[in-house]
Amino acid sequence: MEDKAKHQGLRNQLVNLLKQKGITDKDVLEAIKKIPRHLFLDSTFEEHAYQDKAFPIGSGQTISQPYTVAFQSQLLEVKKEQKILEIGTGSGYQTAILCTMGAKVFSVERQKELFKQTSNLFPKLNIRPKYLSFGDGYKGLPSYAPFDSIIVTAGAPFIPQPLMAQLKVGGRLVIPLGEDIQIMTLLIRVTETQFEKHEFGEFRFVPLLEDKN
Repeated sequence: MEDKAKHQGLRNQLVNLLKQKGITDKDVLEAIKKIPRHLFLDSTFEEHAYQDKAFPIGSGQTISQPYTVAFQSQLLEVKKEQKILEIGTGSGYQTAILCTMGAKVFSVERQKELFKQTSNLFPKLNIRPKYLSFGDGYKGLPSYAPFDSIIVTAGAPFIPQPLMAQLKVGGRLVIPLGEDIQIMTLLIRVTETQFEKHEFGEFRFVPLLEDKN
């Protein structure tokens, strides 16, 4: 579990690249500068960990490219102590970024192996999510709702109704919508019954699957 000066140097370069690509949220950039992404990847990818690329992490899942993680995090407009529901813990990298930004993160993962891996990894890195759940992301976590924000880290064909129901008024839901290519979508809950929708171009994600595996 080593994090060396060379890794920090590569992170600094990555942060500069993300700035060039339009990421402006200082808290997001600061978190990316701090979190050792190479420790969330298979060691065979360590040399490439700070390139702006997605990589396989097992169970047919991927760790999103840093730009995507930064972009979704920026759309959330994270404030300290906010309750954030994350659908798709995956490698845990996005979780770590949100925790580092001061959010209370509740995260759901449907792949048993990934769930075990991340549950073991977080304490070693001193990352403390509020709650990790092995379960079906489509259902969210009703017993912990409502949430200030919800982030979905897999492509969904539609917005699951339970997730909309678990969002606070004024809350933000960031979700990639679509089958093969997704449109990054932001929903803001304006009132109990009204949502405002914004779209931010094309991204590629692995599909959001129902039920746990």
